[in-house]
Amino acid sequence: MDQLTQRGLATAAVCASAAFMAWCVRGRSATVFGPSVWRGPRDRRAVALTFDDGPSEGTPEILDILARYQVPATFFQCGANVERLPAVARAVHQAGHAIGNHSHTHPLFCFRSPGFMEQDLRRAQETIEAHTGRRPDLFRAPFGVRWFGIGAVARRLRLTGVMWTIIGYDWSRKADAVVERISPRVSNGAILCLHDGRELRARPDIGVTVEAVRRLVPMLLDRGYRFETVHRLLCPKN
Repeated sequence: MDQLTQRGLATAAVCASAAFMAWCVRGRSATVFGPSVWRGPRDRRAVALTFDDGPSEGTPEILDILARYQVPATFFQCGANVERLPAVARAVHQAGHAIGNHSHTHPLFCFRSPGFMEQDLRRAQETIEAHTGRRPDLFRAPFGVRWFGIGAVARRLRLTGVMWTIIGYDWSRKADAVVERISPRVSNGAILCLHDGRELRARPDIGVTVEAVRRLVPMLLDRGYRFETVHRLLCPKN
């Protein structure tokens, strides 16, 4: 084997390893770093609408839309945002929506120690419970990025990891593009991911998300879909 071929094989191996690691870290169905769910059963015409990064000043607009159509959702909240807007966090819970843990400070877990991840998630657990009365049993890692040790951390905190079937990229696209991305991809058991905040930013502009929700909810209802919390989607008999 000549030197050029050896270099080519080495480069290919490095690229393949990097691609595999990227899938392990953020692949929606990857379980290398611990189990997580990314969709519900396909035998019912039901979907779960989820929101990350809240609460924010724009969250009440989303709550109003959901109330208008009597649609439940699951909000993965950041502890620091709950501390900043405790009344909004409580409003989410009081409206009957489910609340999940999206970390306290929205860090990238990649290359972080298990101790760091556990401390951040535990702090969010305590903050969310203190302000809403609800201790989450679901979590979604910031950016959807998991890392070595997150599975054991989740077990200690009694948290089930949740990814998504379809993400709207609502932080970087216009409402038309968000709707066009999600609408044709929806199927039975899908978990939809949008954002009612933008990480830990104060007063984020979530107008795109609000408009996308305003259009998607009646659209999917008209197509015969039922909206459920992640809990109900995964365990319809409970």
